Amino acid sequence: MDDRARLDERQLSKLRWRCRRGLLENDLFIERFFDRHGEALTVRQARGLEALMDLSDNDLLDLLLRRREPDGALATPEVVDVLALLRTPPRADAPSSP
Repeated sequence: MDDRARLDERQLSKLRWRCRRGLLENDLFIERFFDRHGEALTVRQARGLEALMDLSDNDLLDLLLRRREPDGALATPEVVDVLALLRTPPRADAPSSP
């Protein structure tokens, strides 16, 4: 499958389910990510996100908060790219969630 191909609705739904976390802080980052990029996610980005979801909640939060950077086998271009999207702060003009 082409890395640049967009995920279909079923693939996106499965990925969202896979990304559910036990730590609220992680869920907030992930929810914002899907709100912004969900409709345009590619196979390559999904692969990077899947790799991040293999981490423990605390390790993932450390990456999201820039306490550390991906290293070793985790430091793939897919992971680095999707992590940058996950870390993007909310826009100042975006409406806040209730």
